[in-house]
Parts: sequence; structure tokens; C-alpha cells
Amino acid sequence: MRLAEVFQRAVGGRDVGFSAYDGSRAGPADAGVRIEVRTPQALSYLASAPGELGLARAYVTGHLEIIGDVYGALTRLSELSLREVPWGQRVELLATLGRARLGTRVEPPPQERRLHGLRHSRSRDREAIAHHYDVSNKFYEWLLGPSMAYTCAVYPTPGSTLEQAQFAKHDLVARKLGLEPGMRLLDVGCGWGGMVLHAAREYGVRALGVTLSRNQAEWARKAIAEAGLSDLAEVRHLDYRDVREDGFDAVSSIGLTEHIGKAKLPAYFRSLNRKLRPGGRLLNHCITRPDNRQPARTGGFINRYVFPDGELVGPGHLVSLMHDTGLEVRHEENLREHYALTLAAWSRNLDEHWDEAVAEVGLARARVWRLYLAASRLGFDRNNIQLHQVLGVKLDGTDAHMPLRPDW
Repeated sequence: MRLAEVFQRAVGGRDVGFSAYDGSRAGPADAGVRIEVRTPQALSYLASAPGELGLARAYVTGHLEIIGDVYGALTRLSELSLREVPWGQRVELLATLGRARLGTRVEPPPQERRLHGLRHSRSRDREAIAHHYDVSNKFYEWLLGPSMAYTCAVYPTPGSTLEQAQFAKHDLVARKLGLEPGMRLLDVGCGWGGMVLHAAREYGVRALGVTLSRNQAEWARKAIAEAGLSDLAEVRHLDYRDVREDGFDAVSSIGLTEHIGKAKLPAYFRSLNRKLRPGGRLLNHCITRPDNRQPARTGGFINRYVFPDGELVGPGHLVSLMHDTGLEVRHEENLREHYALTLAAWSRNLDEHWDEAVAEVGLARARVWRLYLAASRLGFDRNNIQLHQVLGVKLDGTDAHMPLRPDW
């Protein structure tokens, strides 16, 4: 069996062309998407790390290339490993490649991240956040666009621009929280300050944001000053658990819960509850599993290359925890399709700034992001992951101070 045929059998591609360094080809000659196996190392990565991790290693390092749309390629691949190749053929293949026999470890590329210390300790959380967010503010400007919002947007229409959708997301959060001039908002895991800026600029709210990323905090402080909002908005480089103030009218958590860890979620919601005044509202916006039966920990490519220590739980688990920690849940919605649209927009931004991105962060890291955005978009499209907003209130006795029907 020629190498291109082996690889075609391994990944199960539909309407995909394959070519290999030995000159072999497989699949339709006019395929819009092609997979090039450029070196023996590509096959070694897939043999040593079955599943998405092996494919990611081969792609990130450039030993495997996807010609055409990466998202389109992923939608056509049903298998991502050599698991379907019989053992006899695997041994023959590895011998042909001149590589070590089965069982010998193939060193992963240096872009993989392995954290140190106790999982979800403060020091390890800081390391995980720095790995993902302290890449380059310039890179994120190209990727995210002017809003610098690295969370799911809310698209008023399918044809809305990314900036319109990010404004709509921040405004939806503000309206769910019932923000009014003079109120105090705490935004935990505030990123580059998008929600803080929106609340101060559009609603006259005194907004405090906190982030574990030094790069994000520095960028947000500059943006606040340039917007002339320093009297209302503030961003601190700080762990949310170290915020001393309390009595906030509202708390927003947009994209932080995924980093907390399932075991730490009860303490997380108790902490946010304590920051609220009676009658204050909490809006939790995060990626979830589609149900409560799947394991929380992420694996393979996402954990090693993108979000170290990320954990996702089902929406029902979040709702129950919010109730159990003293918050009454008043509204919940799934924005899964909106995140697929957001990721498609980020992918377009990355492609438009590809050369600049490669110059800024290096080819391997840029390839990590291209693969990550496409794979995540596919996950939302296929309902493997979801995005939920859950609104809770800290009761004032028995009074929720909520409208009879949602006014957002």
C-alpha cells in the first residue's frame, strides 16, 4: 500500500485528495481540499499519538499540510489517527519509514504546554492564563478586530459584522444585568476590558474588571484612558478571588468559568455571590458540554496547545450550582450557533493578517490558532460543545427585583 493510500485509510477523508513525499496520490484528483504528507515524521506523529493530538502535532510542525480551507478539511475527515490501519500494516509502514519500532516515543513539538504544580492552584492558573493570553496584543488585535472581545458574539442577523455582533453581546449582558447609570459592575476575567468599556460608555456604570493576564490589563488600561473613561472604568491585573470590594449591583463573568475547574466551581459561585448586594444580578457566560454526562477535562490538542487545564461542564450542572450557592436562576439561553459564526469571523481575520501574524508569533503558533479556530467552529456546528448564558439574582429576602417578563 502506497503512503497516500495508507493516510487516506487512516483519516477516512471524504472528497479529499492525498499526496505523500514518496510521490503517491489518493482520492479525487480535482478535490477542493488536499492533505499533503510531507515527511516521515507526519506518519510517526499519528502512529505515536492516535487521535486529534497526532494530527495536530503533524500539522503544527509543518510535516503535514492542509491545502484549502482547514475547516472544510476537518468536516471531511472522519478519523484522525492510524487506528483503522491493521497492526501488520502499521509495523510494515514504520519499518518502511525508517523510524523506530512501535512503542518508541516521538518527541512532541515545543509548542505543547505542560503546566507545573497543583491543578487549578493560583500559581498554575496564572501560568495557564499567561500561556494563552499573553501571546501578543498585536496578534489579538488582528485576530479579534477593534472590539478585542475574545468571547462568543451575539449576531442580530446572520449577515451582521463581527463588531456589530460583539457590541450586541456586551449590550445583551448589560440589559440582562439591568445596568443603569451610577451602578457598580464587577467583570471577572475581563479580558481586554470590552465589557468594562461598554458598561461605562453606554450605561454610565462604574465598572471594575480583573484579569490574570498582564498583557490584557495593560492594553485595557490604555484603551480606557484613550476613551476618556478613567473616572468610571478600571481594570486590574488581579485574581478575582482577591477583589476586596463588595456590594456590587452586578457581576459579569464572560469566558472565565472554563478556566476555573469543576471542583472549584462551588467556591467560584459562592465568591461571586458574596460580591453582590441583595437584589444584585450575576450573568455567567461560558462554553459548556452539551450534557452533564461527559468528563469535564479537555483533552488532546486543546489542552496541550490552547487552553491548559480547561474544564467544561454541562449547563444543568451550572444551573444547579448557582442555585445551591444562593443564587436564583431567572434566565438561561444557548448561543451555540453564534459561537460558530464568531469563530468563522476570527478565522477570516487570521487569514487576512496571516503574514503579519506569522511574523509576530511564529509559523507554528499561527498554525496552532488556524487549526484551533477551525476545530472549535466544527465542535459548535456539530453540537459537541455549546455556549450558555445563565442569569442569576441574589434575592433580597424573597424579592428578586426582576421584571415580570424579560426586558432584554
